[in-house]
Amino acid sequence: MDASDAANGESASKLSLPLFTIDAFTENSFSGNPAAVCLLTCDKDLPEETMQKIAAEMNISETAYIKRLMPEDSFETSNRFGLRWFTPTNEVPLCGHATLASAAALFYCTKNPSDSITFDTLSGPLIVERQGDYVCMDLPLNKTEKEQGDSGELVKLVTGGLPVQDVHYSPNLKKLLVRLNDSLSMQQLKDLKPPLTQLVPTHNTGRIMGVCVTMKGTRENGCMDSNGEVYDFVSRYFSPWNGIPEDPVTGSAHTCLGSYWSNILGKNKLYARQCSSRGGDVWVTVRDDGRVNVAGKATVVVKGTIYI
Repeated sequence: MDASDAANGESASKLSLPLFTIDAFTENSFSGNPAAVCLLTCDKDLPEETMQKIAAEMNISETAYIKRLMPEDSFETSNRFGLRWFTPTNEVPLCGHATLASAAALFYCTKNPSDSITFDTLSGPLIVERQGDYVCMDLPLNKTEKEQGDSGELVKLVTGGLPVQDVHYSPNLKKLLVRLNDSLSMQQLKDLKPPLTQLVPTHNTGRIMGVCVTMKGTRENGCMDSNGEVYDFVSRYFSPWNGIPEDPVTGSAHTCLGSYWSNILGKNKLYARQCSSRGGDVWVTVRDDGRVNVAGKATVVVKGTIYI
């Protein structure tokens, strides 16, 4: 270690690990949904307490940890790894955007040439494929049903009283899907400012843990990308029940949004936009086997090293 290392506080006794920040579901920095990705290059398992501390230090929605399964495995060449996700406060069993970001770290940062990566997770094996400029996740499809519960007051709060065309519920994900009237514009969805601190007290039974507000995309209502291509649907996602006032781009939400809109539009390939302030584009393919492909681009924002 030279003098400059010592002056920067680095120590030969500290463990150093590669760490990346990657924006998922976008090709532009500072948009999409950010995730930190840490490669566990150490020979011994990193204690959970340390992983939680790193996630708190990063202080973004998710920090993902990729682990080699066998000593001879390589981040540069292997195609199966362990994967865990931590928020700043706790470990979670599944995170879509951080899974996409983890695959992007292997594809773009370690230059792993594999076309497909399998991650062993708390939710079982997850397969992520490289498809040209896109990263595609193979996820379970979560069907929705007509909402029968007492969610009327919650719907009014989250939509600000805008006219609603349909309300569905995903029992697997505990997400409420609120479809705005087709007469509304994408800008009206973007302008929504729900009183987020009031949502949890309004519905605190545990049956609803997130709300997707969505609408059909048309050229007339402004649901188009920068190239003039029309989105099949657009959405925003609010989950203060999980400590997330609004999620920028949510992979899991599109497993139920895709199911709903595929039935409504009569098509299985859908182009979507989650129009939060950061925003991101999502490609959804509903399959016949009860699975759904959720794909997007990803961009590397930070490459670095963490010392612990």
